[in-house]
Amino acid sequence: MATREKDKGKEKEKESPSVCPQEEENIIKDEEAMAWKLLSLPQITILWEQDTEGVQKHLETFLNLENHKTSLKEAVLLDYYVSGFCWAKALDLTPVQIGGFLTLLNLLLENLETQHMTLEDNIQELGSTMAGIGQSNSETSGGFEFFTVDQAKAIINYLKIRRRRFKCAISLFQHYTLYEYLFHTPREELVIGDENVVEVVKPAESPFPAPLEEGLPYDIYSKFIAFIPATEDATEEIAGEIQPELQPEAEPVVDPLEGFTMQDVKSVLGEVTGDMIGSLQIEINEKLQTQEEVFSVRIDKLKKV
Repeated sequence: MATREKDKGKEKEKESPSVCPQEEENIIKDEEAMAWKLLSLPQITILWEQDTEGVQKHLETFLNLENHKTSLKEAVLLDYYVSGFCWAKALDLTPVQIGGFLTLLNLLLENLETQHMTLEDNIQELGSTMAGIGQSNSETSGGFEFFTVDQAKAIINYLKIRRRRFKCAISLFQHYTLYEYLFHTPREELVIGDENVVEVVKPAESPFPAPLEEGLPYDIYSKFIAFIPATEDATEEIAGEIQPELQPEAEPVVDPLEGFTMQDVKSVLGEVTGDMIGSLQIEINEKLQTQEEVFSVRIDKLKKV
């Protein structure tokens, strides 16, 4: 009987051999494999030491989202991951759990982007992914056993409800239609720049004359036209072709009132003024007399009536 018990003990030792430290380390790495699908442990450690601005700056590099200032899609994705990291850090999750949470966010987003999953299908995918949490040796494991049951519930609430406290602008499941529009609706490209070809005015050179000053803005005329010296050859050519004609000397202008006194001028002006006023007075009197006769005839007719 004793020999049989010893043989059974040896068989048990063969069936369950002792696990070496290296194998235990490999087992731990396998259990944490889902935590490093998106970011590595050194990258999570770097993010852990940063504030919100530092997290955003490093995630731009880690996730290759450096065009977020001009790309709406990259801006939304950067906000999505920065908000998720800040929320996980505020929940006091370990680096492994933070890495797993970011992997989960990326997994759900890829389901929408690449596989065009509906909201219902993606929620079911989340349920199958979170299966096995809180259970030992579960056959339906999603690879996220490093979360506790309470943490899993908090993650589900985070994906459903907008939380201003952690600067989560848009939660995934609450605004699922917006994310569908972002990934699957083509958008028109806005023209934010245009190339124009401007022809600069050429300098004034023979045989072409300079543009008129009235036809150009003053700043352009003064910069490109007014103070450009002409070449010596052009000056000599113009001087040889155009020679001014000799004009006769102008005769001095003679004052027509020279030799008359002021009294003579007043007397002449008085005579002219008197003649003009006299003729006007006669014409006015004639018109008044005609109107008086017309009115008298009308008055006589009214009296007879």
